[in-house]
Amino acid sequence: VFLLATGSTPLLRVILVATVNGTPEVLMDGVTTLTQVAPGTTPGQSTLTVTGEDLTKVMDSNLTDSSGTPYPAMSPEARVAMIIGKYGMYGLVPLVIPSLFTDTPVPTERTPSHKGSDLHYVRKLANEAGYVFYIDPGPAPGMNTAYWGPEIKVGVPQPALNINMDAFTNVETLNFSFKTGEKVLPIVYVQNPQSKSSVQVPIPDINPLQPPLGATALMPTRVEVLRDTAKLSPLQAVSRGLAAGAKSADAVTGTGTLDV
Repeated sequence: VFLLATGSTPLLRVILVATVNGTPEVLMDGVTTLTQVAPGTTPGQSTLTVTGEDLTKVMDSNLTDSSGTPYPAMSPEARVAMIIGKYGMYGLVPLVIPSLFTDTPVPTERTPSHKGSDLHYVRKLANEAGYVFYIDPGPAPGMNTAYWGPEIKVGVPQPALNINMDAFTNVETLNFSFKTGEKVLPIVYVQNPQSKSSVQVPIPDINPLQPPLGATALMPTRVEVLRDTAKLSPLQAVSRGLAAGAKSADAVTGTGTLDV
């Protein structure tokens, strides 16, 4: 365990590293938010409690409120990469995945501007694109990966969850739920800039990185009309529709306790 005190912020940075077979593995990289000391009446009974968060806390401070900063002719992913680049002192490396329908605004028509803290604005852009944003510590001590992109559900298979299998049991409790009424079909309004007429366009769930969690694909049970999309560009409207569909795609949820 070692501490790094940065000179640009009053927060104290803490990095937890475990070295196994000579290979360092970063367990946590963040800043402290609360430090408590409880002296004991006998030797060995004093406790030091340190509470903290990951480096998103640094992006959410009052010092990072750049409201009003213009981003002319910059797509959402370009804005995110520019914002994350400001935190290179923390070893933050951006991993930005372009959205399916990239919308680059024309400066003569509109210029997007920054609103709120860096974390608030980056998460707002992720929410509008149906993406997620998080910071993953590592791979080397002092480095962090800032991921902005779709929630990835595919990858290397993980060890099986076993229940009531003697020595192979690794699950204490496990509950699954399947909400058939949560799936919606978003419908967006696309407006013709010349005639000012609007057309309703249904947006299906076409994200290849988010396969269905159940053996049977969930069918939409209700329609959600996004009426505020008529004032947006066609690419923005489609992106909002995909984001709305992604929120309701996770109809299968599982909760439980593992024996680690």
